[in-house]
Amino acid sequence: MVNPAETLGDEPRAPLQRVAARRMEGTRTHSVAETLATEVPVAMQFNGRAYAVMLATPADLEDFALGFALTEGIVRRPDELTLVDVAWTAHGVSLAMQIPDVRAALLDTRDRNLTGRTGCGLCGTSTLEAAIRPVRQVDPATPRASLNAIAAGMVRLAALQPYNSATGAVHAAALICTDESFTVREDVGRHNAIDKAVGAVMRAGSTPHSLLVTSRASYEVVHKAAEVGCRLVAAISAPTALAVELAQQAGVTLAGWVRPPRLTVYCGELE
Repeated sequence: MVNPAETLGDEPRAPLQRVAARRMEGTRTHSVAETLATEVPVAMQFNGRAYAVMLATPADLEDFALGFALTEGIVRRPDELTLVDVAWTAHGVSLAMQIPDVRAALLDTRDRNLTGRTGCGLCGTSTLEAAIRPVRQVDPATPRASLNAIAAGMVRLAALQPYNSATGAVHAAALICTDESFTVREDVGRHNAIDKAVGAVMRAGSTPHSLLVTSRASYEVVHKAAEVGCRLVAAISAPTALAVELAQQAGVTLAGWVRPPRLTVYCGELE
């Protein structure tokens, strides 16, 4: 297992940075020190091949590596991936991963080796056919969070966002698992936060069943949730129409505008 702090080249970036700024209040201007979220390019490499570059918060990189590989369908199980190197340069950080040869051969048939911008789900996909991928059908026997659990989870999620509390610029994702664990990860990109949460719970050997996000519910949010078997997605903002269609196909309950006691259920059932 690689310790992200044990890297060659430039020093790892901290997830938060202090910068000097000027605050204007009416006719008054004064100097302030602001805390901002760090955003760096993170290169995903599999078996020596560059696959994608995501702009992300430089924290929980081992979780990010595994979660990205799982939600992208590059590997199917955590034991199929090994993070062999975390290399920092002046331009960002590269995550070098090793996957089975059969998975690498399948990866060679996919064309997604461009830059993924912050919060982007489909950047780097070069064809329309590759953009909308088939979605996994979620087992209808999988449990899902109840209405009360969603409300309580959103309260817990709001209290477990130190980066966003410091900056006001970071998304968060929480996964509720069958062992009743509640795992939160943050990132400047909402999809990256999901990947990091997925990686964390899978590394812990837990099984997720519900995803809570501090963003809209886009196509990619629902797709990532279904890919790891989540039967419910609850978003603080609205879903897109395509996300609702995808959730219906996958058997995922999709709720938006989740701001307790209010929420809107777009498809599926709640207990």
